[in-house]
Amino acid sequence: MLKKLLVSSVCLACFSLSNFANASIEDDLANICAIVKADDKGELRKKMRTVQSNYSIKLRDYYGGISCGDKSLIRVAILNNAVEAGTLLVKKMPKKSLAQPEADGQTLLAWINEQGLSDNPVALVVKDRM
Repeated sequence: MLKKLLVSSVCLACFSLSNFANASIEDDLANICAIVKADDKGELRKKMRTVQSNYSIKLRDYYGGISCGDKSLIRVAILNNAVEAGTLLVKKMPKKSLAQPEADGQTLLAWINEQGLSDNPVALVVKDRM
């Protein structure tokens, strides 16, 4: 009986820690859209380092899962003229990932051209990187 109780307690503790870890990463990424919109490169860099050191997750691993409204982080940077934050995001993303279609099925370059944002400084960094 004591053994069953001990096993049940350990399982419950593991489940609780697992849920806590998921909540923590969501909390750590919660205000990343606001950071990008504010063009706070230092805070963005700090947030990316925290997530990487705490969860061993790089930007390319969580980039697709973050949506600011219905836009990706780089699209938000372009629309908000967040040159510093947008440039950092573009440089940290693998070239291969930048060329892949986003949630709406369009690639970043196709979206930039469609929106008429080819002269935006972040868009120019994207083009140079590709």
